[in-house]
Amino acid sequence: MATQMAVNSGASLWGPLKELWEAVEGAIWRRQPESVYLLDLQLKKHKPSFLTLFKNPMKSAEQREKVRKASTEGIAVQGQQGVRLLPEQLISEAFILSDLFDLGELAALELLLAGEHQQPHFPGLTRGLVAVLLYWDGKRCVANSLRSLIQSRHGKTFTLDLSPELVNLTMRFTDELMAQGLTKQILNLLSDISVTREFERLQKERGLGNEKHRKEVSDLIKECRQSLAECLFAWTCQSPLSKEDTLTLIGHLETVTAEADGSLDSVNLALVMALLYCLDVSFLEQGTEDREGIHALPLLTEKQYVAAVHSRLVEGQAWKLPGLQAVVQLAWALSLRAVSQLPQGAALVEFTEADEALADQALLGGVFLFLTEGILGSDGFSQEEFYTRRLHSLITDFLALMPMKVKQLRNRADEDARLIHMALQMGSEPPSSLRKDLDHLMILIGEFYSKDPFELELALEFWCPSESLQHTSLTGSFLGVPLQRPPHKQVVLSKFVRQMGDLLPATLYIPYLRMLKGLANGSQCSHYCFSLLKTNGAPHENRQAGVSGSVVSWEHFFHSLMLYHENLRRDVPSADSMQYRHPPIRGITQRELEGLTAFLQLLTTIITWSENARLALCEHPQWTPVVVMLGLLQCSVQPVLKAQILHALAAFGKSPEIAASLWQSLEYTQILQTVKVPGQRQAAGIEVELNEIESSCEEYPLTRAFCHLISTLVESALPVNLGAGLRAPGFQPYLDFLRDSVFLAFPTRAYRRPAEKWEVAEAVLEVFHKLLRVYEPQPADFLQEMVELQGEQMPAHKPPGHSLMFHLLNDSPAISLCLSLLEEGACQLDTYAPFPGKKQLESAVLHCLCLLELALQKEVTFMDLLRESQTSLLVSPVEQLLQGVSARSRQADHITNIARYLYHSSSNPDAAFQSAKILRRIARYPNIQSRLVGDFTHDQAVSKKLMAGFVECLDSEEAQEGVAADDSDPEKRVARIHHETKIHILNLLITSLELKGPNLGLYLLGYEVKKPVSSTNLQDPGVLGCPRSCLHAILSLLQRGSEWRTGPVLTKQAPQLAELCYQVIYQLCACPDTSGPTMRYLRTSQDFLFSHLQHLPFIVPENEIAALSQMSWLMKTAAIELRVTSLNRQRSHTQRLLNLLLDDQPHTLHADGDTGMEEESRSVSGFLHFGTVSKVRRRLLSVLDAIDFSQEAPELLQLDFFERAQIEQVITNCEHVNEQGHTVCNVKLLHRVLVAEINALQGMAAIGQRPLLLEEVNSILQQVVERNRVRCSLNAKRHALQSWRSLVETILTACPSELIPADQRQLIIRDLLLDLHDKVGKLMRRKMLLNEEQHVICFSLSSRCYQKMLSRGQGHRVLIWVNEFHHVRGGGFQRLRAHLYGALLYYLQIAQKPEEPETLQTGNSMWERLTAPEDCFSKLQRENLAIIESYGTALMEVVCRDACDGHEIGRMLALAVLDRVLSIDRQCQWLVYLCNSGYLRVLVESLRQDDAALQTLLTPQPPLLKPLYIYESKMALLTRVAKTAQGAMELLRCGLIGQLVECQVFHMLPQNDALRVFGQRDPSGFIPSPLERYRQILLPTLRLMQVILTSTTTQHQQGAAQVLQWLIVHSDVIQSILHDQDMSMGALQELSLLTAIISKTALPGALEMGQEVNSAALMELQGHIGRFQRQGLSLLVRLVGTDRARYLKQIEETVSPGDLAEKREEMEVAMQQICANIMEYCQTLLLQSSAEAQFSLCLFSPSASEPADVAVPSARVPSLGLVLLLLKNSTTDFFRYHDSHRQSLNKLERVEQLPPEELKELCQVLVSGSGGVEKIPSVQRNVLAKRRLVQLVNNRAKLLALCSYIIETCLFVIWRHLEFYLLYCTPTDPKDSLLPGYRGQDSFIAFCVDPSGSRGLSVSRVSQQDLEQLQSDVANSFNEPLQRKLLEVEGLYSKTRSRHTFIQALTRRIRVMLRIRRSKCK
Repeated sequence: MATQMAVNSGASLWGPLKELWEAVEGAIWRRQPESVYLLDLQLKKHKPSFLTLFKNPMKSAEQREKVRKASTEGIAVQGQQGVRLLPEQLISEAFILSDLFDLGELAALELLLAGEHQQPHFPGLTRGLVAVLLYWDGKRCVANSLRSLIQSRHGKTFTLDLSPELVNLTMRFTDELMAQGLTKQILNLLSDISVTREFERLQKERGLGNEKHRKEVSDLIKECRQSLAECLFAWTCQSPLSKEDTLTLIGHLETVTAEADGSLDSVNLALVMALLYCLDVSFLEQGTEDREGIHALPLLTEKQYVAAVHSRLVEGQAWKLPGLQAVVQLAWALSLRAVSQLPQGAALVEFTEADEALADQALLGGVFLFLTEGILGSDGFSQEEFYTRRLHSLITDFLALMPMKVKQLRNRADEDARLIHMALQMGSEPPSSLRKDLDHLMILIGEFYSKDPFELELALEFWCPSESLQHTSLTGSFLGVPLQRPPHKQVVLSKFVRQMGDLLPATLYIPYLRMLKGLANGSQCSHYCFSLLKTNGAPHENRQAGVSGSVVSWEHFFHSLMLYHENLRRDVPSADSMQYRHPPIRGITQRELEGLTAFLQLLTTIITWSENARLALCEHPQWTPVVVMLGLLQCSVQPVLKAQILHALAAFGKSPEIAASLWQSLEYTQILQTVKVPGQRQAAGIEVELNEIESSCEEYPLTRAFCHLISTLVESALPVNLGAGLRAPGFQPYLDFLRDSVFLAFPTRAYRRPAEKWEVAEAVLEVFHKLLRVYEPQPADFLQEMVELQGEQMPAHKPPGHSLMFHLLNDSPAISLCLSLLEEGACQLDTYAPFPGKKQLESAVLHCLCLLELALQKEVTFMDLLRESQTSLLVSPVEQLLQGVSARSRQADHITNIARYLYHSSSNPDAAFQSAKILRRIARYPNIQSRLVGDFTHDQAVSKKLMAGFVECLDSEEAQEGVAADDSDPEKRVARIHHETKIHILNLLITSLELKGPNLGLYLLGYEVKKPVSSTNLQDPGVLGCPRSCLHAILSLLQRGSEWRTGPVLTKQAPQLAELCYQVIYQLCACPDTSGPTMRYLRTSQDFLFSHLQHLPFIVPENEIAALSQMSWLMKTAAIELRVTSLNRQRSHTQRLLNLLLDDQPHTLHADGDTGMEEESRSVSGFLHFGTVSKVRRRLLSVLDAIDFSQEAPELLQLDFFERAQIEQVITNCEHVNEQGHTVCNVKLLHRVLVAEINALQGMAAIGQRPLLLEEVNSILQQVVERNRVRCSLNAKRHALQSWRSLVETILTACPSELIPADQRQLIIRDLLLDLHDKVGKLMRRKMLLNEEQHVICFSLSSRCYQKMLSRGQGHRVLIWVNEFHHVRGGGFQRLRAHLYGALLYYLQIAQKPEEPETLQTGNSMWERLTAPEDCFSKLQRENLAIIESYGTALMEVVCRDACDGHEIGRMLALAVLDRVLSIDRQCQWLVYLCNSGYLRVLVESLRQDDAALQTLLTPQPPLLKPLYIYESKMALLTRVAKTAQGAMELLRCGLIGQLVECQVFHMLPQNDALRVFGQRDPSGFIPSPLERYRQILLPTLRLMQVILTSTTTQHQQGAAQVLQWLIVHSDVIQSILHDQDMSMGALQELSLLTAIISKTALPGALEMGQEVNSAALMELQGHIGRFQRQGLSLLVRLVGTDRARYLKQIEETVSPGDLAEKREEMEVAMQQICANIMEYCQTLLLQSSAEAQFSLCLFSPSASEPADVAVPSARVPSLGLVLLLLKNSTTDFFRYHDSHRQSLNKLERVEQLPPEELKELCQVLVSGSGGVEKIPSVQRNVLAKRRLVQLVNNRAKLLALCSYIIETCLFVIWRHLEFYLLYCTPTDPKDSLLPGYRGQDSFIAFCVDPSGSRGLSVSRVSQQDLEQLQSDVANSFNEPLQRKLLEVEGLYSKTRSRHTFIQALTRRIRVMLRIRRSKCK
């Protein structure tokens, strides 16, 4: 029982019925796949709803009690667990709703719950009011479904071309319904349901809300009744009703009443038409082959049916509407007459004989008058095509089947005319009993055929062309072959038209003209009517003979007009009693006025449709209609007649040829006085008529007609020289009149007919709209030109569009009135009530909106030209004027008023469309955005309404994409407008989101605009009071169908709209402010990305560009989602998306689009294993498959008349950037330019070739359209590839590595690369033209994939492919080759052996190393090199050429490729080619060319850093070349050092300390300071020299001499660097490299190279070398002792904490390296001076003391104690480094067990940002920690090697000095100040070189005491602990090296040396 009493939250009276309608609509109207099966299910489910139509569930006491207890006990809700407690208010509302609609309590409760759920869709309404809408919406769904099912039936009238399966289903279902009494149910419902009664009930229970709610409820009820009535109509169209149903329908119609105006409402009209079709047998005339219609027609097969209907219509009671009864009687009479002519009619002769009597009864009932007033006057008649066809059949059948009855009508009319004539002659009143059946018939025909909304041209059946007129274009739709005999019916109808015009009585003259006017409606009909009137006239010679032609002829018409004109012009009484004679009566009588008006209307209709008639009449020499009508306008006739004349002139003006002359005629006749006559006191012309006559009469037909004439003429032709010679030429007087006298004055005038006010506004605004639409601002418009008029210079008038723009760009009365009109229109529409002139008001408002939109569109060009012309005109942008204050509301609400029209998009789609365009244009301006937000949110009620308006436009279900702009179908046109409105709103959002907040986009999308945007908490509509925003509407559009297998519906039905929706979503996710709230909402509430990504790729064959763009935005959004979820450690979300994108295992999606918990829990590792299960294509690769890499290029232009080069230039000039950012050609502008060029041609030849020229212009335009399409296609493909690349890169780089294990990651990368390369390679082999961008994106992605690729066994195929492509496309795009180089670099990097920790373990012997097996890295390098070398010199040539010339990035990458290939080329083949081909010399010589560019880099603000990067790449390659002896020698031969010597950039070292710091650093930190840039230039040079010195061991002296030359040339800079006190990292690097070079070059051997150097040069060289030696030793003084600690402290103060550890380590290495280089230098000097100590020179003084500060003046010799101190420090550092090395090794071995804090500390060095480590996954942390520990281990190993080397060299230096001082030095006598000591070899140290250069060494005051003190100090310092440490160093480190026992030997010798000297002293 509980289950039965459960409540359906979707409301059983609404939700399921909505699904029913969607199923019916999808099957019948949209023809969706698999819809028949779904429809069958729905019909079976809802069959009771159709059998008991509109019947509500019954009330029950049980339900009432259950609902009453719901507040305490709760109630079960379907789909929800447990019970739900309901508030008392809801329960009471449910009872009210139950009583209101007499439905069950549970159903009422369901409606309220559904109303509560749907409440966000109806802002401002309570749940009860929404429930009322849902109730009637459910009824509407049932009624519409039933109507559609019946319309799908197969029958006699129409077919929907549905599948037989569907038709059989609906036929069976509806037949069963009809058998169950459907007709009676429908008629009973139509009688019971009434809008008035329902509103009374609702009003009583407060069930009606605001005006919109009332309108919606009223529309729903009316639609329900209309649909029910149309069900019967559709049924009878296809098959007749049964006897009982027919009689029931007749009985219902007997009680029908008319509306107040005498017409039927649309429901009763449908029922009448249903009965008429039920009685119709005219379809049998079509002669169908199958006779099923005859057998199924009860009128022919059932005599009882005929008897019952006949009896009811003949003998039945009188109907409430006699006219309606007469219509049915006439239809029955015609059916009986048609049946009587069939073989089956013989059995019904007793009934068919009564057809004449029935027809007479119908005529007595006024059948034709009722058809005109009751049927044609109904609003719904013109909305249904088959109403029109049935009435046409009724009229034509009467004329064809009852010709005698028609003849009787004519005879009676003739008799009545004679009676009237006699009464007029006798002066008595005409008889009152006269009938006017023929008049009414003619008026009916005229009214019926004058409107043809479906363009059927049914009136063609009345025209039977003669043989002379039989032409294929004139034979009508029913004639297939020219000269074919017309059908009998057509002959009869044509005869009727002609005979009625013969001897036409006066009483029938006007009805006959009105009939002709209706029958002339149509392009072919008008031609036939024109011919009829032409042939009716008597020939000219007959007229002169006194023979009169027909009164219905052109001859008679225009002859009468000329007589009227002549008589009125002479002011002679020229009234005509009728058209036959012209008695001398003054003026025109009313009867004549009506006749003239009827003729002019007929004339207007004919010439409107037929251009041939226009030209023929206008050019007729006797008639001259235009001249006569213009003359009549100058006469004193009624304004109504003048108005009709103006309408006729407007019809003539549709032809440009006539329009041009008509302008001149208007100007000549001064209809509008444009030339003021001197002395004239009063104005004349139409202005007087408006101000005096029409204003007093309060009717304005003449003004409206004049506006219509001007509107037509403006559209046809607007001569520039209008009025020339009499006044300043131009349109300005007309514009002034229309603006000042008509437009600005229309609100203040009085109107007898209220609707005419808006008709006047519509007419004049239409003229303004056309003028401004065709106006294009030109520079000449802003120049004040003068014209000469009667000897005076007068300013010329500007184009009318210029004047309109000027008034719209100023706070003028015109724009104020436009804005006021917009405000009044919005207020009127908000009432939702009909009022007179509503349609015209909406049209006027639309023109105002169009004017504003055009002004916004053209204002930029207009104001630019105005500024350039320097004209003294003041204008303001429209967007600023729209921010002004309204005079009506006293608020700045103009833009708000414009936006209010979006709220009425359903009733006024055009205004909403223009409103969206205006808002979109305004939204481009950032300064207005915040103001707009304030205006929109100022009033809460207005804010809700505006938001609802935008949402309603986006929610519109009527929108349809792909409808042609010129489609005549009104439904399709409205659908297109709704779609374009959505497009403009989405573009408005996109534009706004690109601007700074708060902006309109954020407000419309539901974000906070008064608080920080990031604080927004997005919710579903209705949750926490959240209104439905545009974001919800966009998501609803995109989500529709996403749960189905076919994917989102919008992507296929509206691809462009879907593209913009995805773009909005991406922008919200990409913006930092909106990203958080948006992605959180999409992830939690919508599951948006997963539900859409699962349907990738989107395949839309008819719109591939939009489909690619959709995927692009979606993939970019997915990349952001993956990145964000990875950073936030939302593993489940990331893994779920990765599963979806990368899974290659088959699986089935669930119905709801989810993959299930079991699949979600499955890790990515499961989808890559190889097994027996067949694999599917990865979704990521399927997306790539959807991108077609080929692109067909448009063919070249083939021109016969135009020059191709000039046309191409014009096309280029017409190009612009469209909304999507694509450069395309403006086709409209190009068309305008080409047509203007054709019009400028002169001569007869040009006129004759004009069609050919226009044809060629058309071909050019088609070619340009194709070019635009190709460009857009290429851009879409590029965008899609970029997005795909972004997604792939995010997956490979940003997602946690544990989700994709390393080995499986390689499989993914391999698949991606091979697919990508195969796709491009396939096209390359086909030699198809590919887009450069596609190649660029492919290979840049390849680069990223190679960067992440770790496997070494899968890539050879890829490498081969890349090289092949590079080889084949060697001459291709530079950007493409750049990315090829990138891909090649990253792939070659795979073979680079990763950094391994230096463990200091005993290494293998040389033999073991030589015989060890080849590792995988060496093998891969060898294989890669073999592949590269297989391409020979061709690939070498391409790479070398790109390295020397081309784009900067390409050169850098080519240099890098050369560097990498040279590093693995053991056979030096590439090096040999580089040298032999001359490319190496080119690179070397280019250094000199780079010098000037490098010098510009050292300015405080460098132009570009490109030269620096290229220089660094070049030096890196040269350094790689120099690493081999062959390469180094080749560089020397190429003069590398000589080139560097000549470079002046090295002299530009920034000297000023202030210059180094102040203003030198870029705020962003990207551009380095000048000093840093200088070091980036200097350091590569020093490294290159160091490598050359190292590589040229055999020819060391040659390289050293050249490097020494460079040092000497730049000695000032070198000495400045050596003296610099700055000990930053850069300075230490400089010193490290400089000391290394000096230690190898500034040696005694350098002098031996200069054999031919003269003594002066030799002395200078000695001086330089001496300075280098002295500065090197002084540098050692600075780096030993307390200064070292100070330098390290300085780095701690200047470096950020995150980089401190790494910088400190680098500084320690640099300082140790400098010390090692200086000590190596000392060792080399000692060894080169002499192999024996007794001849050695002394570098350090004999003092071993260790003062606190070891720094000494540069003039003094550093003491030996400095070396001892360095030895001690190095020993201490060694053990410290050794301990650190051992600890780091231990941590490296157990990195997984390290505590989290220690891991964090290790990772902090490698991760930038304070919070970066926190977001890194644990596995990634371990990887980073391991990498950091390897860095630490190797750093400590390097420091250990340096310390060991320093210790060894220190020991050697100490030993040599001790040996000299203690063994060979002779102490001086203390009494002598300076005694000559031992004269040994020449000294090259600065402090002991004699100024004269004499040989000898002097030791200042080295006494015996000094030597003893030296021995004592050394003995104390070199004590046992130090010796043990030294031996321990050797044990820990040196024994694994080749210098094992070196330290032990030197220690022993020093110890022996000290002991020997001591013994000697003893």
